[in-house]
Amino acid sequence: MAGFWQGQGKCARAIGLTFLLALVATPVFAADAPGTHEGVASCGGSTCHGRLAPSGKTVRQNELITWQDTTSAAGTHSQAWQVLNRSRAQNISQRLGLGPAQNAKDCLGCHSEPASARGSKFQVSDGVGCEACHGGSGGWLSDHYRLDWKHGDSIKAGMIALEDPRARANVCLDCHFGSARSGQFVTHKMMAAGHPRVSFELDLFSALQRHYDFDADYVKRKGLSSGIKFWAVGQALAVERQLSLYADGAHSNEGAFPQFYFFDCQSCHRRISDEPNAALTAEANPGRPLPPGAPPFNDENIIMLSAIAKVAAPGEGASFDAATRNFHTVMAQSRDPSAAASQLAGAARSLANALATHGFGRDETFAALDAVLNGAAARYTDYEGGAQAVMAADTLLNSLVAQGTVNRASAESLRPQINKLYAEVHDTNAWRPAEFRDAIRQLAGAVGRLK
Repeated sequence: MAGFWQGQGKCARAIGLTFLLALVATPVFAADAPGTHEGVASCGGSTCHGRLAPSGKTVRQNELITWQDTTSAAGTHSQAWQVLNRSRAQNISQRLGLGPAQNAKDCLGCHSEPASARGSKFQVSDGVGCEACHGGSGGWLSDHYRLDWKHGDSIKAGMIALEDPRARANVCLDCHFGSARSGQFVTHKMMAAGHPRVSFELDLFSALQRHYDFDADYVKRKGLSSGIKFWAVGQALAVERQLSLYADGAHSNEGAFPQFYFFDCQSCHRRISDEPNAALTAEANPGRPLPPGAPPFNDENIIMLSAIAKVAAPGEGASFDAATRNFHTVMAQSRDPSAAASQLAGAARSLANALATHGFGRDETFAALDAVLNGAAARYTDYEGGAQAVMAADTLLNSLVAQGTVNRASAESLRPQINKLYAEVHDTNAWRPAEFRDAIRQLAGAVGRLK
């Protein structure tokens, strides 16, 4: 296109400019009402987000190709509905009596794109499409590419401000932890039927799905939050979501039993033996004042949030830790822990807001890594907490590289130790807490030598 215009005279250039301005001023797409989900096809033109290569001037414009890439984690959202047609999902659905999984409302809330209003190009089979994260485009689809249109205009028209870690976390948590909406909660029954365990870490998940560049234009339009901020806020809002749902009576029980989705899986799923010399496989956790045999609440995100709060918000962190201990105590003593759960959810929400406006520098990022790898090591008695710690180590080390604090070669020298930790949490049935704590403390020492 550029070569064509360079070869024309002034008159042709003027005509071309007039045509371009008219094109910008006239909507190409016939969008519906604000909030309407227009469908992936509305985003996929070659002049929009469907190019084969990242050659756009402002954004890559090959975002659709990245979303469809089945060879990487970036393509998993596009496959979300497709997996419901496979044998694993069909078996789960059959065990639960839900009928075909691809049609079951208990599955479609997360494996497709929930939308109260759907445009003519919307297809359930697209899985988790663009608007599942970016928001229904009915109010901004026909305008957001205009030269005079700002990112803030899109937000006002219904686009979700995903550059804000709080907004992004709440969108992702709907499926990657659960919500009160229909079809967005993984029950213990689903897990018993074969659904995988659910876990959440905002920054790592975002990095795996990334289809944009943190270039000067991005920073100008949206600002730039650090990886550690996304990680920290994500941990806080995961705790807030977890406790808020648990405090809701509709989710805390399942018949005569508690809703075990909220609990630590390995606290029950351990080897049992009647032999007199059998070693106990359960360990007491210093952060949970529970008597032996009491099923512990899954505190993987609580442990991470406590660690970062000690570094970035020690005053609120102390209140959070007190609310945590009170919650665990009430869990062991009361038949109705909803008040304690709501109190802890409020403390987490307060921390999320404090961390979202906090500036994380070199020293605090190193301190956060030390808090996760060293300070909290004694609390890694259970698989869930250990798995969360490994993701945190990876995220925070990458954050140091992004800050320019640690060079990439130095960070890569620690990759064998991080990979060893990933191997330690690869199989829940092979969890060895003592060995894991030794390995994570060794990584803490190696990180300390990078300062």
